[in-house]
Amino acid sequence: MTGFTLFPEDSSVLTVEFKLNLLNPAQGDFVEAVGRVVKGGRTLTVCQLDVFSSTVGKRLQVAVGQQTLICVQKRER
Repeated sequence: MTGFTLFPEDSSVLTVEFKLNLLNPAQGDFVEAVGRVVKGGRTLTVCQLDVFSSTVGKRLQVAVGQQTLICVQKRER
């Protein structure tokens, strides 16, 4: 999870919103997923995901997604 790499070690993450569009069937020799942080914030972080299926000489996008995460700090008791 790309966004979780920006949060402190002792924190947790919750998904605020998740959207996934399936564009094409995933056919090929392998599937590749590429995630990136669009905007990292102190509390909310927005991430984007692109998924591709590949065969020799051909790469086709099969899905695109967006996710908003919230950083939950560890609470002291």
